[in-house]
Amino acid sequence: MGLFSKILQKLGIKKKEDEPVAEATGGAAPAKPAAAPAKPAPAAKPAAGPAKPASTFQKGAEMEQAEQHKHVSAAPAAPTPISEVDVVTKLEGLAAANPAKLNWKVSIVDLLKLLDLESSFEARKELATELGCPPELMGDSAKMNTWLHKTVLKEIAQNGGNIPKELLD
Repeated sequence: MGLFSKILQKLGIKKKEDEPVAEATGGAAPAKPAAAPAKPAPAAKPAAGPAKPASTFQKGAEMEQAEQHKHVSAAPAAPTPISEVDVVTKLEGLAAANPAKLNWKVSIVDLLKLLDLESSFEARKELATELGCPPELMGDSAKMNTWLHKTVLKEIAQNGGNIPKELLD
């Protein structure tokens, strides 16, 4: 598991590529097999003698059975969208409980420390490589850290975290 996956895990976000891939179904989520249609209850054999009107109970059961058949042939429900994780609230709560004054909004080191993840230069360099940092930035730790912080926040947003626009610019 890469460091970015650990960041998402600490924030309670499921990485998009962990979601079921729907390429084979033309972009739609994979469909679950349809349930077998409910079989109608065998009709009771009519008793000899004059026909009696159907009871209210029988009519209700017949209507319910017809409703079940309607639902079986109906199209499957649309998938519910993944709700966004309130990253800011979560990180602000962690920062408030942390005695060190960590400024996660501007520092990748503070963000990693707040999430109780390794924040060493080696770990940040590994994270930068994982996220595709341009090679010319890798030699300058300040530039790499700035790029890394912005990229991590953008990636969190792309994976379902609600990051304010001012932190993404």
